[in-house]
Amino acid sequence: MKQELPSDVADHNDALVRGFLAAWERRDTEHIMSCWAEDGVYHAVAALEPIVGRAAFRQFVKRFEHVPGGRLVVRHQVASNAVVINERTDHISFRGRPLVVPICAVFEIRDGRIAAWREYFDPALFARF
Repeated sequence: MKQELPSDVADHNDALVRGFLAAWERRDTEHIMSCWAEDGVYHAVAALEPIVGRAAFRQFVKRFEHVPGGRLVVRHQVASNAVVINERTDHISFRGRPLVVPICAVFEIRDGRIAAWREYFDPALFARF
């Protein structure tokens, strides 16, 4: 018999990721970090080596504080008690020019925080600039 997940956990995780992405749009480092687990891992799979741990992730986030915010449009998002997956389109500025990046992202949630964030996109989009 399949056990149903409590909707409040999935709903919390959905809201956590949506709030996290909204904080990226407005470059709110403190809100971003409040969502991040101490041992969290960020990995832009085709573009960067994994960034491991809270201190390293904070350094990564701070690099974007003075970059103009973008618009991150979530097309589809599904959430469970431990994972959130979304398909989105990031409208960002790269080297002073507008860039649109289709992304699929997987977020692993543990104890109410993001423990892993993997993004899949075509890094060749950035090579045009």
